[in-house]
Amino acid sequence: MTQNTKIRARQRDAVVQALRAGVAPAQGIQFLQVAREKELEAIIRDMERIEQGGASFRLVSGEYGAGKTFLLHLARQIALKKKIVTMHADLSPNRRLVASAGQARALYSELVSNMSTQSKPEGGALANVIERFVGEVMHQAEQEGGSAEAIIQKKLAPLHGYVGGFEITNVLQKYCTAHEQGDDEQKEAAMRWLRGEYGTKTEARQALGVRSIIDDSMLFDALKLLAHFMSIAGYGGILVIADEAVNLYKITNTTSRQANYEKVLQMLNATLQGEVRNIGIMFGITPRAVDDPRRGLFSYEALASRLRPNEFAKQAGVTDFNHPVITLPSLTQEELYVLLSNIRNIFAGGDESKYLLPDEALSAFMAHCQQKIGSAYFKTPRETARQFVNLLSILEQHPEMKWHSLIDEIEIEPDTDPQDEIAVELYGDGDTDTNTPANGSDDDDLKSFKM
Repeated sequence: MTQNTKIRARQRDAVVQALRAGVAPAQGIQFLQVAREKELEAIIRDMERIEQGGASFRLVSGEYGAGKTFLLHLARQIALKKKIVTMHADLSPNRRLVASAGQARALYSELVSNMSTQSKPEGGALANVIERFVGEVMHQAEQEGGSAEAIIQKKLAPLHGYVGGFEITNVLQKYCTAHEQGDDEQKEAAMRWLRGEYGTKTEARQALGVRSIIDDSMLFDALKLLAHFMSIAGYGGILVIADEAVNLYKITNTTSRQANYEKVLQMLNATLQGEVRNIGIMFGITPRAVDDPRRGLFSYEALASRLRPNEFAKQAGVTDFNHPVITLPSLTQEELYVLLSNIRNIFAGGDESKYLLPDEALSAFMAHCQQKIGSAYFKTPRETARQFVNLLSILEQHPEMKWHSLIDEIEIEPDTDPQDEIAVELYGDGDTDTNTPANGSDDDDLKSFKM
């Protein structure tokens, strides 16, 4: 329970600013948490599986504003507490799973840039991990009277079975040598290689003497290498979080979209079949981007067969939390009330005596929201929470004002689902099964053309 718990000013401000912007806060998220107990239990089991050398794959599916990013942030915090290294990035037109113009390498670089550990949760943790690993190797070499390069070769021998395993071992050996010699330029060159910042093999060869780089074709292979390396370095593995996976659904070129879906399938198969170790993969995605049989993940038959809901659970009216897809249900009105209470508590820094609103104001605010936008206010509560923070902000700055009059004047609009806008753009504003695409640029959309 978060009530009456002292909240530091920095955490309080971070949460309030994030909510006002309509995004999930990066810190202090535990003070907001409401419901989602079963989902969190499933994620905790996933993290334990990663710790023990296994792997996991999840699609977190929910409507726009339903809390997908919030749950992914919670998963990240759980992973960090279990000494699992986390990597996160948003997919976008410039960051994809499969590409030929640098978009996949850009995604890898963004993931590495946001690498976090419990001691460095704000990102940029790769250098710390490498420094710690090399430091331990050099200490061991000093004790045993051997060479650090030989110890690295021995420790990283299990990586040689992966694509790129010999290359990453070579780069780490060069980093160790540069560390011993105090060659900062060579150390930075090795870090650039590990971060996927070399665009050509020639550039990497000139800087490090290696003949390969992490390019578009090596995204998943590089993540598998890092996961196993983290376990060797003393961590539990890695959790890779890719939000905004709806951007795969937005890819207009059929061949490119299907290639990205094939990579999702490869990741799913590798994790569920035990081909990889110490790695978890989570995507944030919308239901339409999963279920749409024409453009969504279900348009790729092999994925559709693996991601279809458990029929027994569906018939029984329950949820199968062992399924790869975690679908976020709507918050109940009681849960939304608790969420607003938590926001009020955060705004007061955990001090009940500083609450700006009484309990009856929460009920009045919810009633106003329901009157304005109907049940959508608790199905996708982001806009509701944002306006509630705005209300508290006004009351904090103008204590002479009365909450009764302010609530009546608040204009609240439902979050618009960008997937609906995409559907209109691609298919027209009618039934998506019978309308032609608006732009005519995608050949698979022509299959449903009717006179």
